[in-house]
Amino acid sequence: MRFVARSVLAIAALSLASIAIADDAEQTTPRIDQALLLKRIDDRDSSVVILDVRTPEEYAAGHVPGAINMPYTHLPARISEIADAADKDIVVYCEVGVRAEEGAARLRESGFTRLLHLDGDMKAWQESKRPLAK
Repeated sequence: MRFVARSVLAIAALSLASIAIADDAEQTTPRIDQALLLKRIDDRDSSVVILDVRTPEEYAAGHVPGAINMPYTHLPARISEIADAADKDIVVYCEVGVRAEEGAARLRESGFTRLLHLDGDMKAWQESKRPLAK
């Protein structure tokens, strides 16, 4: 009986450790409020780079003003295009957030540290009737 109880406790401890490791691996990117980003755009803040990591078709249908289209699947091959932005805030967004987090993870792997994720992504931007560029 003691052996079974110890085994159950050991399995539970390993499971909790696995969950903690998974949580660390799924690092989320700090958010930037839509209104704050819009103010930075309006102020022509040169310390921010906005990356739209959606497809070219989604980007063409409407994007955040000043955003650069760089689909998240293309980031490793195109990272040199933003190499000079390492000392700037890089705001990443997609339609609802999944691709933006993937893109941010790829940027982190390439050494970028000043990453921000647009709160609500494009879906919320449009719902809030924020300006779109085409």
